[in-house]
Amino acid sequence: MNNILFAFSLTLLAGLSTGIGSGIAFFAKKTNTRFLSVSLGFSAGVMIYVSMIEIFPEARNTLARELGLKAGSWATVIAFFGGVLLMALIDKWVPSEENPHSMYKIEEIDDPDKIEDLQSQANSSLLRTGKFTALAVGIHNFPEGLATFIAALQDPSIAIPIAVAIAIHNIPEGIAVSVPVYYATGDKKKAFIYSFMSGLSEPIGALVGYLILMPFINDFIFGIVFAGIAGIMVYISLDELLPTAQEYGEHHLSIYGLIGGMGVMALSLLLFL
Repeated sequence: MNNILFAFSLTLLAGLSTGIGSGIAFFAKKTNTRFLSVSLGFSAGVMIYVSMIEIFPEARNTLARELGLKAGSWATVIAFFGGVLLMALIDKWVPSEENPHSMYKIEEIDDPDKIEDLQSQANSSLLRTGKFTALAVGIHNFPEGLATFIAALQDPSIAIPIAVAIAIHNIPEGIAVSVPVYYATGDKKKAFIYSFMSGLSEPIGALVGYLILMPFINDFIFGIVFAGIAGIMVYISLDELLPTAQEYGEHHLSIYGLIGGMGVMALSLLLFL
């Protein structure tokens, strides 16, 4: 029983570290669009790097062990683009007036009523970006929580560095969720709640794994899910985060943020080799 409580507590702490990242909303200035641009680019860098450098290879290695190198590689690629397709279909079903690609340069409009209308559309796009990012982070954290929980039950000495690494990953993920929600609504509490809830999926993953999935889960299912998550996160980054970042700042600011996010994520991975 003590092992179960320890495993769940470790998973809970790792997941809720998104709240540290969401705390950025309490210190950011709403009018600082340059900061918004860099932050969104940073978040895209984090998500792209962790997807392609960590999640995708892990999925491929897992499926290769289960199916063989060739079949496992094909399954990984198919699952990856399945995740991309899923998000593309969701994006297609969203009304075009709420699509971030439909944003306008507000400062070029003279009509005050039109400016107010376009600002409302821009805020709606940002809020949508935050919600989609929270969904992606939540889906990503769910199997992470299950993996941390199982590792803690099997060998706590291995689980602790895994949990710390996941916690570090979750801090910029918290930023990815909270910043667009805060800039869209001006509501710090709402920004924190969305980010906090995305982190809750990690202990939920642990709980579901313990209660339901443990008798059925296997490496094949893990591999498919992880590859699909990588596709989802890459799509979100390229279709949502980066376009929005460039709309709210200079092009190079979003790229600097992108590279910075990749660098931070690379460092966090190297520290726990």
